[in-house]
Amino acid sequence: MRVLIAEDDALLGDGIQAGLRAKGFTIDWVTDGAAAEHAIRSEPFDLAVMDWRLPQRSGVEVIRSVRKAGITLPVLLLTVRDAVDDRIEGLDAGADDYLTKPFDLEELAARLRALARRRAAPLEERLVAAGVELDPNRLQVRVDGEEKPLGRREAAVLAMLMERAEGVVPREHLEDRLYGWDEAVASNALEVHIHHLRRKLGNHRIKTVRGVGYRFAAG
Repeated sequence: MRVLIAEDDALLGDGIQAGLRAKGFTIDWVTDGAAAEHAIRSEPFDLAVMDWRLPQRSGVEVIRSVRKAGITLPVLLLTVRDAVDDRIEGLDAGADDYLTKPFDLEELAARLRALARRRAAPLEERLVAAGVELDPNRLQVRVDGEEKPLGRREAAVLAMLMERAEGVVPREHLEDRLYGWDEAVASNALEVHIHHLRRKLGNHRIKTVRGVGYRFAAG
């Protein structure tokens, strides 16, 4: 899952991103409200963690703005404010969850996983096409009835392709979902994931569209 962290405290922000990356999240980190809103409006994030007191624009102002724009990205609000009225204000602004500082990283990660499950609830838990059955939440795939192991990023690539079965998914869309801004990404990193998927699924199921991206052959 790709998560935006908006936190101006350098020590806390660094700790959050390091801890969540160790738990398998892809992290991008900004330090002010204007950058947070720009990122949410322009990048395909799965979740956001937003500090209330950000420079330029507060986290609550950012949430209100993106909600007015129709953006439904799940947002967890971080703050030292623990009064009931403050929680109500944050949630009424459009935050999906609220966590007071100081907090335990394990609880933050658990709340993010819960938000991700809640967001996915209206969708089918499993993707099925062309003899492939994928459960992206459990990193499980069955190919013609045989279970195969998947890595986290392999599962993310396959889910994007299967969600748009027979449609072409541009290379840059796949890379944006898999990697944060400051992650060093080898030029052939995506090709490596595609290669591993083809070995597990069969070469005929994932097609290369030269100069554009990839598509899942559902027929």
